[in-house]
Amino acid sequence: MKLLFSLFLFLWNCTAHGQVTTTIQWQQNKTAEAGDTIYYSASRKLKWNDFRAQPDNKSIAAAITTSGFGYALAMHSRNGITGISISVYCFFNKSKSWVKSGLGSDYALLHEQHHFDITYIGACLFIKKLRAANFTLSNYAALIGKIDNESNSEMERMQDEYDGNTRNGQLKNVQAGWNKKIEIQLAAIATNSR
Repeated sequence: MKLLFSLFLFLWNCTAHGQVTTTIQWQQNKTAEAGDTIYYSASRKLKWNDFRAQPDNKSIAAAITTSGFGYALAMHSRNGITGISISVYCFFNKSKSWVKSGLGSDYALLHEQHHFDITYIGACLFIKKLRAANFTLSNYAALIGKIDNESNSEMERMQDEYDGNTRNGQLKNVQAGWNKKIEIQLAAIATNSR
């Protein structure tokens, strides 16, 4: 009952005053080597022992990177002002990523690292769109969901284009072009610092 009353007071206070502030930030998570999740860090590159799932021998791919981005949302109200805090993170899933035996070359590992990099680029695009949004109490939930869906779709399109153009890394000259393209995008993100 106390929780319901507190929720009612929070919602009443939010709707009565209507002022909203937003904070969008990158969530810095530490990666525990024994854990299943690696959080994106420019200084922590993927290693083949991070790929722990059983390989799909029917797949044409030498390896698969399973990565994504997400967010945590918190709200608070003080003196008639509602604050919305959104923390964004990017992750690699060890237990869903795999490499086929004998195909774990440095070249293939760079191709997989770039899949993780593309996910990070998508997460940074998500942050950029969140910062440009005009959140209100009546639209924040729908708008965040819409921006999340758009950003994930754009990231997936880039992932598909990357694998399609390079034929999963088999076309070395095309792969070299993508390597440069991704490095340029990562450098631009570092310069603009999320």
